[in-house]
Amino acid sequence: MVPLVVSIVAIIWAVQFADGLTAGLGEQLIGRHIPGLGLIATALVILLTGAIATNVFGRRVLQRGESVLLHVPLFRTVYAPVKQLISAFSPGNESGFKRVVLVETADRGALLGFLTKEFSIDLGRGPEPRLAVYVPTNHLYLGDIVICRPDQAVFPDLSVQDGIRVFLTGGMGLPASLRQQKP
Repeated sequence: MVPLVVSIVAIIWAVQFADGLTAGLGEQLIGRHIPGLGLIATALVILLTGAIATNVFGRRVLQRGESVLLHVPLFRTVYAPVKQLISAFSPGNESGFKRVVLVETADRGALLGFLTKEFSIDLGRGPEPRLAVYVPTNHLYLGDIVICRPDQAVFPDLSVQDGIRVFLTGGMGLPASLRQQKP
């Protein structure tokens, strides 16, 4: 019952929030409150923005607007991390989570995380390959970045979506057995 109730409450809250975004619209146009009009107006604004963003001119206008807003200090502080977090969960996004990784460490054991970047580091012996692995510690948006050698990482046969499910369920979403992904 708890997941059902939480899901229903979350959906009701989201609908009420979207309806409240333009709640005064009906009162200004018609003179009275019309339930659901704000939700429809919000959906239309999102749909219109998406339609504009699909063409070259519209994409440039939205990028220019975003660039201007990023010069506002408070907006930049909130917007940039939220955009990065959302892009991390977007499928096919090159800057997001690429694969689920199991990293072996001497002090903490095996850590499950997400590959976020492959890079090289020069410590005086020439460039050496490294992996940046994001290991969530509290929900999905807080965590540690583990930098490791590629030989310390194993890529289990879990999709990024399955990996997110594992973290959201506190590990209960792990399958009974994991296999290393074939290259």
